[in-house]
Amino acid sequence: MDPVAFSIGPLDIRWYGLIISVAFAIGIFLALRETQRQGLDTDHTYGILLWLIPAAIIGARLYYVIFSWHMYADDPISALYIWHGGLAIHGGVIAGILVAILYCRRHKLKFLQWADIFMPSLVLGQAMGRWGNFFNTEAYGREIPADSFWSWIPMQVYAGGAYHHPTFLYESIWDLLVFFALLWMIRQPHRHGHIFACYLILYSCGRFFIESLRTDSLMLGPLRVAMLVSSLGVLVGVLILDRIKKNPVIDFKQAGKQAKRPPQKKSASKGQGRR
Repeated sequence: MDPVAFSIGPLDIRWYGLIISVAFAIGIFLALRETQRQGLDTDHTYGILLWLIPAAIIGARLYYVIFSWHMYADDPISALYIWHGGLAIHGGVIAGILVAILYCRRHKLKFLQWADIFMPSLVLGQAMGRWGNFFNTEAYGREIPADSFWSWIPMQVYAGGAYHHPTFLYESIWDLLVFFALLWMIRQPHRHGHIFACYLILYSCGRFFIESLRTDSLMLGPLRVAMLVSSLGVLVGVLILDRIKKNPVIDFKQAGKQAKRPPQKKSASKGQGRR
């Protein structure tokens, strides 16, 4: 596939960047709708995103560079050339979470409630972003033998004279399923943090197994970094669910209606005359 969608003079607009931009736009729209549904101030949605989006991009690049330092050791300045590729979603997610925590602490907001709001947007963006890998012919898996059970899989990647597992497709489908699950959950009565925890568990489980098929994993010695981080994600998600299990279950639809309801004027009690 041609990674360039179109060109404007000397400037090439790549499919990867185009898809990520559309994913950001859709994610912002969904987060704003959920913020309004819960009766919260959308100014904080914009406030979080103002810091979260650049932090996520920087975090994704920094994460990739750290675990691929051998590629940049001889020319450290090239680590800044983000247009040459090299972003890791785990780095973006970690940076985004840290920035959101700091923002919520500064403005005295409930981080877990706001994290819940953004999780469906995040995983949908991940599902869409994997198609950038498709156009770049990257993030594919091990070779599929011609007589293998897996030979029926569509959209296999042909590279090096052989067909490979389309792991970008596997993860995109999994992320899309997680998105619909979280979208359903967030519309049901739930505790603060439940959606966030479920995202960590569900996404991490899928990424753990899909990562085992990939050939371009970031490594920490003999270990795949994404599998380590995914294991940690499952653990953190389980700990959050355990910590919030005694918290009240909230019907956010009703809470949103009450927040939007204008305050009623107090009427004078019967028998009270004017003075």
